[in-house]
Amino acid sequence: MKIQTKTTILFTVLTATIFLILNVAVYFFVKSFANNDFEKRLELRAKIAAKLTFDEATTSTEAFKQLKQQYLEKLPKEEAVFFKVATLPLKNKTITNATRPLPISFFKDIIERKGATVFYEMKGVNYAGILYKNADADIIVVASATNEYGNKMMQYLLFIKLFSLTTGVLIIYSVGMYFSKKTFEPIRSVINSVKSISEGKLHFRLKELDSSDEIAELTSTFNEMLGRLEAAFEIQNNFISNASHELRTPLTAIVAEADLALAKERSVAHYQQSLQQIITQAEKLQQLTKGLLALAQTGFDGKQQLWETIRIDELIIEVKNNCDAILPQNNIKIYFEHLPTDEAAVSIKGNADLLKIAISNIVLNGCKYSNNNVVSIALSVQQQLAEIIIKDSGIGIPQYELKNIYDPFFRASNTKNYDGFGIGMPLSNNIIQLHRGKISVRSAINVGTTVTIQLPLLKSF
Repeated sequence: MKIQTKTTILFTVLTATIFLILNVAVYFFVKSFANNDFEKRLELRAKIAAKLTFDEATTSTEAFKQLKQQYLEKLPKEEAVFFKVATLPLKNKTITNATRPLPISFFKDIIERKGATVFYEMKGVNYAGILYKNADADIIVVASATNEYGNKMMQYLLFIKLFSLTTGVLIIYSVGMYFSKKTFEPIRSVINSVKSISEGKLHFRLKELDSSDEIAELTSTFNEMLGRLEAAFEIQNNFISNASHELRTPLTAIVAEADLALAKERSVAHYQQSLQQIITQAEKLQQLTKGLLALAQTGFDGKQQLWETIRIDELIIEVKNNCDAILPQNNIKIYFEHLPTDEAAVSIKGNADLLKIAISNIVLNGCKYSNNNVVSIALSVQQQLAEIIIKDSGIGIPQYELKNIYDPFFRASNTKNYDGFGIGMPLSNNIIQLHRGKISVRSAINVGTTVTIQLPLLKSF
């Protein structure tokens, strides 16, 4: 069932329930009022019947008869009966009046009330009984009638209420369906637009709305998602294109050198030169393959990595030792300033091998692009973060190219004289993000590059 239909049904049920409660309340209020009014009229007739029957004043009796004839209409099945209290068989269960039996409890209530009116209803007939004290004896006067007019009025009112409730529910459902259709129309438009988007139409964007409601926010979110997907597909396409190109280059060189060596008989020196060239290209191919595998592996969610507690200062020392082994002529300086004495305050949670790869890539880049000038590594602790600042005085990165440094195989325009594949920075960025950290880069041409790495400390997990 669609949300539009669910919303309409829910709105209709809630509204119908409110209307039903109000109608029931009105119905019972009117019914109570009509019953009270009829009982008062019946009470008046009981009192008049007693006066007309037992009042000894002739003038008063005649006056009551005239008033009754002129101003009191006769009620349906109206009658009045009299019982002497002294002769009532109070031990019986019922006492028969002129037309039907009445329970003895009704008469006992009349006697106990001592003049107050007692009302009783049985099988559609209403009774009003009073105790009248005559000079000779106490008399119980019982007036009875049927409330046919009131019953018909209540039946008519019930019919009107049911008809109005049914009609109202149908109108509410129709109006609710119309307005819900109008309300969800922008969502249907978004759904239809999104359905038309495919891999080849990622440039398509939904029409932005001028309002600030949830539909406009949804549209904006979809457009942002499409932008990210388009960028991801472009990066993937570029990655595949560049990877195939980078892999093809050393393979072509290896095949060409082998073909050249086998084309004719050559001297040992020529064979050794060809093999050396093949080894050089094979090493490049091996390095590139290892970088691509490492870049792919950093796409894991962290659950398949070995996580452990790592002292960040010790990790940086290991990075320095690693760089010394790879590039003995480096000029790396380490600065540990104002570190806490608490071990947990300088510890992080992560994978030591991956973090060493990430930080080593950045440090070795600094050494390479600064021609082994000083590269400083400074560690500090700020609130819940460990901050590593790696600074060099190398060739720098053009400002307009900084946004591309995390794209695989991207290399700045001023790095043509330096070997590399453009994998180190994307790999480092993926590893740092895997550890819930972030990298920020500031650079200026011929001034140098500053890379800041922030990692959450162990106590922040």
